[in-house]
Amino acid sequence: MMIDRANAKVILRGVSGATLAAAVSECMEFCGWRDLVAPNAKVIVKPNLCTAVPEKSEMSNTDPRITHAVCELLLTRTPHVSIAESDGLRQTAWEAFEVSGHSEVARRLGIPLINLTESQWAPVAVAPAGKVPLPVALLECDALITLPVLKTHALTYFTGAIKNQWGCVPQYDRILLHQYLDPMLAALHAIFRPKLAVMDGMVGMEGRGPANGKPRRLDLLLASSDSVALDATAMRLVGLDPARCRHLLLTGQKGLGEWEASRIAVDGDWQRHATQFQPAVLDKAIAAMDYMTRYPWFVRYMLEKDVVFFPIRACVQVLRKVGLVEGG
Repeated sequence: MMIDRANAKVILRGVSGATLAAAVSECMEFCGWRDLVAPNAKVIVKPNLCTAVPEKSEMSNTDPRITHAVCELLLTRTPHVSIAESDGLRQTAWEAFEVSGHSEVARRLGIPLINLTESQWAPVAVAPAGKVPLPVALLECDALITLPVLKTHALTYFTGAIKNQWGCVPQYDRILLHQYLDPMLAALHAIFRPKLAVMDGMVGMEGRGPANGKPRRLDLLLASSDSVALDATAMRLVGLDPARCRHLLLTGQKGLGEWEASRIAVDGDWQRHATQFQPAVLDKAIAAMDYMTRYPWFVRYMLEKDVVFFPIRACVQVLRKVGLVEGG
């Protein structure tokens, strides 16, 4: 599907019949990556590593083979390539690196891993949250390359290239900022301005994403220098409506990308790969928990404590089965 006079370009490639590394290279060439990354530039690659639970890694985290292929190409232009992630509420970045296979990628390529939570921070105005400490490494790098996974999300409808920058907020308890989530994502995109996004659609996730949904094997990649266009295109590809994704619309309204289909040229076999994802449902349990995350005591004593959190989660799962926490 190609559209004339489009302002943004997205490439869509199936991986069947070709090596993953070759498909990554084709996607990056299509996006003109050498024009986006200057020789000897300081480049940070940000995969989506949202869990250190081994059985959830494949469907939740960026495929390490994609990260390896992207970094290998970048190293032909600059030796200053790093892979970065922040700690989460239930795991450190180091644990996520190891479980997801990114520690091995870094060892094989001889490049550093950066735990953004342990790195130097600097306060930056991020509307509407006010001053938020952000990693100096990201603020000072020449190019951020984001490698999201194609997934639904219970709170933001979809998680892709724009949402992946939530993991650039280094505080491990950034869930406290969820009350500002959508506008903050648009503000973060304006601050970090990723040069290129390569989306992992090898195994996506539908339903109650970004970590508890159902895996969907798609065996495809998408890429663009316009993260808004990429996310909007990925949503349409799996039968989701970009107009329901508030952070996407807010980012587009800032003039940071195109989301309307008529202004995006897609290079790829749309009919072959188009499918229908089960959207995430914002049920009463998720909505209540999200509301409570604005209170530090709730995050510290309820969500962070395994002895409290996991029994409550088990009870909620039972209530879901009998239909008592459906959306209001």
